[in-house]
Amino acid sequence: MKEWELDYEWLRVRHLVKETFDRTDLPDLNAILFLIGIQELGRWQEAFTKEEKQDLMHIAVCRLLSYGGHYAFKGRDADGWPHYELRRPVEAQGLEAQENLLKEYAIQYFRELELENGGLEDE
Repeated sequence: MKEWELDYEWLRVRHLVKETFDRTDLPDLNAILFLIGIQELGRWQEAFTKEEKQDLMHIAVCRLLSYGGHYAFKGRDADGWPHYELRRPVEAQGLEAQENLLKEYAIQYFRELELENGGLEDE
């Protein structure tokens, strides 16, 4: 994905989340990872502990990196939390490259959600 495409699509995802949750500010990558983690967990609770929030973000990262074959879904534990196993390391070097990779996969994730929910026409 070209840089301008990534910027455009990432901004579109951020606006989608902002509007969906009726927020005043655009969410950052961490907020979007947190939401993906909750989506993958499949349930909402009023409050998450700090450790649970970290676990949710880890779930999101693993889920997104599964698009590139870096992680594979292993199953759920007794409490229903998803677990992934590392298949191959991420080769993106540096923080910006890693963030861009996660943004690309997040864009893909939200495209799939929109298609599932009838929000976009299949291109």
